[in-house]
Amino acid sequence: LVMGNRNQLLWDIPVIDSFERNRAIYRLERGAYQQTVEELTALLDLDALLDKPVRNLSLGERMKCEIAAALLHKPQVLFLDEPTIGLDVTMQRRIRAFLTEYNQRYGATVLLTSHYMADVEALCKRVVVIHHGLLLFDGQLTELVQRFSPHKTIIVELENGHGDLGNYGEIVASSEGRVSLRVPKAETAQVTGRLLSEQPVLDLTVEDPPIEDVIEEVFERA
Repeated sequence: LVMGNRNQLLWDIPVIDSFERNRAIYRLERGAYQQTVEELTALLDLDALLDKPVRNLSLGERMKCEIAAALLHKPQVLFLDEPTIGLDVTMQRRIRAFLTEYNQRYGATVLLTSHYMADVEALCKRVVVIHHGLLLFDGQLTELVQRFSPHKTIIVELENGHGDLGNYGEIVASSEGRVSLRVPKAETAQVTGRLLSEQPVLDLTVEDPPIEDVIEEVFERA
């Protein structure tokens, strides 16, 4: 269990001493424990942190150590509650990359609760959406997007930097020659063809809407 807003590590002692406490709690054999510490230290870049008291660590450093402490006994089920809360973008990406690698290496199940949709997109294949105690969705992330997102987003960059694109779809953003259009999913191919044949297009991309918009649609239908 790892909770982004609570400590499992002891505040006033070095990180490695908290690891030793967990070794005793889980009755880990010394050799296997030492090997696991070395693996986690390398994967999470903990070398410079192990001898520091937890109180002297930054939030990102503490979270890496909290995750390592939770994995010393190599659990097959890992519960993560807001694991990237308060972390900068770089540290969030590192944590996600590590959790993905841990899942692939050990075949562990990761149960994640998060308000950060980037966590969900990066880590989760199966998604459960709960609102006021009511189960709204339980299934694959791709299925969630397909079911609750009737639109696509077309992002267009024009040679002349501007143009009236309102008749191609709903303009949801426009900045420095780039226009984002929301169009019905069934009309995406037709609208894309029209844009390419009728406008001086420099670049065009088609995207699913942000996962935040999809979740909002789920709540609105509840």
